[in-house]
Amino acid sequence: MGAIRLDIQTIIDKLHPLERKILPLTAKFSSVSLLVANSGLKEVEVTRALQWLKSKQLIDIKEDAKELIFLDKNGETYAKSGLPERKFLESLNREMSIRDIEKASRLNKEEVSVSLGLLKKKNAINISKKGKDVLVSLTDIGRNMLKKESLEESFLKKTFPLNPKTLSQEDTYALIELLKRKNILRSDIQRIKTITTTTLGHEVISNAGALGKDVIDSLTQEIIRSKNWLNKEFRKYDVNSQVPKVNYGKKHFENEAIEYIKTIWLNLGFKEMHGTMVQTAFWDLDSLFVPQDHPAREMQDTFYLKNPKTGKLPEDLKKKVKHVHEDGADTGSLGWRSPWSEEKAAELMLRTHTTVLSAQTISKLKKEDLPLKFFSVGKVFRNEAVDWKHLFEFYQVEGIVVDPNANFENLKGYLEEFFKKMGYSKIQIRPSHFPYTEPSAEILIYHPERHEWIELGGAGMIRPEVTKTLMGFECPVLAWGLGLGRVAVPYYKIEDLRDFNKNDIKQLRSMKKWLLQPR
Repeated sequence: MGAIRLDIQTIIDKLHPLERKILPLTAKFSSVSLLVANSGLKEVEVTRALQWLKSKQLIDIKEDAKELIFLDKNGETYAKSGLPERKFLESLNREMSIRDIEKASRLNKEEVSVSLGLLKKKNAINISKKGKDVLVSLTDIGRNMLKKESLEESFLKKTFPLNPKTLSQEDTYALIELLKRKNILRSDIQRIKTITTTTLGHEVISNAGALGKDVIDSLTQEIIRSKNWLNKEFRKYDVNSQVPKVNYGKKHFENEAIEYIKTIWLNLGFKEMHGTMVQTAFWDLDSLFVPQDHPAREMQDTFYLKNPKTGKLPEDLKKKVKHVHEDGADTGSLGWRSPWSEEKAAELMLRTHTTVLSAQTISKLKKEDLPLKFFSVGKVFRNEAVDWKHLFEFYQVEGIVVDPNANFENLKGYLEEFFKKMGYSKIQIRPSHFPYTEPSAEILIYHPERHEWIELGGAGMIRPEVTKTLMGFECPVLAWGLGLGRVAVPYYKIEDLRDFNKNDIKQLRSMKKWLLQPR
């Protein structure tokens, strides 16, 4: 045999033992399953070797998507023990009741019911009624069916998976009939790999002596101790070899955004508010001067609890809230001019906004404690139809500033600073309406890619009907509530809010980290 070309020898020297075993077989077998069967290796080892050989241009791998037919759970059982209609016919040695057939055939009620329908359709049985019993007897067609194998039975004896495009007309009929039935067959799209050896691969294979040489792939203590390495060659280290990608553990990208947003507010001197997701309507709505006949309180908009249905109300505040709702109390307001129901206020619900935490927080403040600033990032729940921009469960970013000297210009400044740190250069605040703030505003940011203004939340100064009732004194309170998903989607380039929680492992692994840093 002549000398091996230097480039071929270099390739052979770098081949892994798995590659040395699989490469010669690729000249004979073109599928992964055949390579596994003829190599004695595990499928994962064969797959790994094929990837390495492809990267060295020794083989080509072509992938085709094919529809294949597989035996399902019931199909595997019936392939071994026979179809239920066969057992049904075999047990029918006379006119019998359904109950007797169940015992004789050992079929369950569902299988008996299916068999009755199929056999009646084929005129294989007669069904009559005697008193309360349904009686079944064989017809001549049924007796003939016992003598030969049905198309469906023949089909189940085939070697699966099957390509439906290669089936005969009779097999296609059997396939259609069996697919109508529960868990007998299933259709699945599979990617079929076809392996072919390249010209370079054939050159390497032709040097069978060098390819089959016993080389040391890795050095172990045992090899060193036994001196087995003497007079043996070591496999050359291939620095260009592809290695499996290692996916490191990391936080969910939504949690990264939450932590970053919390850091912004903490750096601005805010304190974090905490509270439970289940609240009374009193704290979620009544304390915020939302009228008891407001549409947001209806079942189609809010999730109410069935058990327990009601919660306790704060004794010191419920009379004040009742007073301000009915006639405005001493706030200068006329109230809602309608009776206030304590029973309705006691209903338990999943909180519809984190403003409930703001209400609970300001109710505990004293005048001498001011000024103070608070924020929260928490889940809220709305009974809404889910689409690309609406969810029934989402995070809300809440903030309040309780300061005797606060004004609307301060509110604008806080929001501009927050959105600047979130990476937005253009923010717009326009007049709006909310039950518990006056003046009220909508917050919009300019989306640089869509070239349009997008609403992200609401803001305003909390009304005296709320502040004076809960705190006992008048004081300006700035407030805002923002949907976290809408704030964060441009950074992650997500078009659909549902993608935040779809649990797609590929998306979780590929999603970029939150690299913005609070200034």
